Amino acid sequence: MRISDFWRLMEDEFGSGYARVLAGSLVLAGVGGRTADQALAAGLEPRKVWLAICEVQDVPEERRLGRDIKIKDGAPHQS
Repeated sequence: MRISDFWRLMEDEFGSGYARVLAGSLVLAGVGGRTADQALAAGLEPRKVWLAICEVQDVPEERRLGRDIKIKDGAPHQS
């Protein structure tokens, strides 16, 4: 997962403003007691950070891969 994918998932799930607040203030045991911002700055894999946030915030399994996005032919595409 790229950092851009991490931020897309965060914003899809929590909204752009709250995603930034969570990333900067929520301490995650799953990444060594760091915030998401600190974990990413330390070089941790964005996927690991995302899954740690999902655990703490009780994001349902079915939303951990992101929202279905409509593509031009109208068929859903899992992001």
